[in-house]
Amino acid sequence: MTAPAIVWFREDLRLDDNPALSAAVESGRPLIAVYLYDIESPDVRPLGGAARWWLHQSLTSLSASLADVGVDLVLRRGAAADEIPRLVREVGADAIFWNRRYGAAERAVDAELKARLRADGRAVASFAAALLFEPWTITTGSGTPYSVFTPFWRACLASPPPRAPLDEPESLSGWTGSVPSDQLDDWALEPTHPDWARGLREAWQPGEASAHALLHEFLGDKLAAYDDERDLPAQAATSGLSPHLRWGEISPHWVWAETDRARRGASAREAAGASRFLTELGWREFCYHVLFASPDLATRNWRPAFDAFPWPPLNEEALAAWQHGRTGIPLVDAGMRELWRTGTMHNRIRMVVASFLTKNLLIDWREGEQWFWDTLVDADSAANAFNWQWVAGSGADAAPYFRVFNPELQAKKFDPHGEYIRQNVPEWGTDAYPQPIVDLAETRKAALAAYDALKRAPN
Repeated sequence: MTAPAIVWFREDLRLDDNPALSAAVESGRPLIAVYLYDIESPDVRPLGGAARWWLHQSLTSLSASLADVGVDLVLRRGAAADEIPRLVREVGADAIFWNRRYGAAERAVDAELKARLRADGRAVASFAAALLFEPWTITTGSGTPYSVFTPFWRACLASPPPRAPLDEPESLSGWTGSVPSDQLDDWALEPTHPDWARGLREAWQPGEASAHALLHEFLGDKLAAYDDERDLPAQAATSGLSPHLRWGEISPHWVWAETDRARRGASAREAAGASRFLTELGWREFCYHVLFASPDLATRNWRPAFDAFPWPPLNEEALAAWQHGRTGIPLVDAGMRELWRTGTMHNRIRMVVASFLTKNLLIDWREGEQWFWDTLVDADSAANAFNWQWVAGSGADAAPYFRVFNPELQAKKFDPHGEYIRQNVPEWGTDAYPQPIVDLAETRKAALAAYDALKRAPN
């Protein structure tokens, strides 16, 4: 029997434009596809609840897609340093292929495995699949990472363009030997008691086919209005692709290529929408590049001077009111309830609720980052931490770092008729709705005083 090749799926749960899968097919070996649920490797952050729910659905979809072309998806659980070599030995694989990850813990795992497997005589290859530009390829003139988005994106656009997406392999040849596999249900990724995922099921259809359908719908129906309406939370103006990109159900190369194709010969409004959308894709890239250079982005202030910020003792009641959308500030509550119900939140509202937590409530950004990590279906190690630090003022490109988003003014500007608020806070305007837990004007003054104290603190 010919020795098989292993394709190790991670955050690339797709067949289309999957360089590791394509390389394995080109090797001519029969394939074994594996997904490893690893919450045991050192410093690898366990998934939050909403992400676990999405992962279950996405693996179900990937398994069905692979089965359609004659390949079973093998499921294993454990530390990668133990389980991947064990699988290699069990099946006698002489090659293993995977796509790269960019967190420090994941990179360390991959580097150790690559060295061990190669020393054992196995062929190992890794590929760029999650980003348009590898982090080490976009640097300043002095060779350092960028800390401001605009020059970063300008450098990206001046670089050779992203590669064209790879087509799904025309045919796959699965290995015919027996490979023990876990049962997905045994991983208990979905909630049971209580089952809080009803809203997630109503809002989302995870999987590669759904991702491509959303992109097609966005480019066909929403592109012209995107630049004007993307900040209006009551409008369905955005692509909805963020969780699909987070799980690699669609590659950024496909998104780039299709959007770039759509703007050629398009109307001025459509071209403006396409360019703005690609810039938002660039922001995702920027988050990952910053993470690559600053691996502890979720736990430490990117700006060390911010370590002196005078956070008061944690107000547990205020934090709970924010988490559950009971602050008495309508736009904040609408966002937090949308998050709990659907596992997502409009980007404009994410900035508003993050500013309210860190500046009106003076609660450390790490509390908010952890809550989003647990409740967002698109929570990833780069964008979640980066954006929280950006709003708090402790992160890269956070200028002016003392910016305070006023939820009432934001509502007047971006939800002037209260549609978004009413969608998520049905009791708004009745006696059942709570009074504000803080005074926005007074807490803004307190926040600015705290930021002024930070500015005066010795370095």
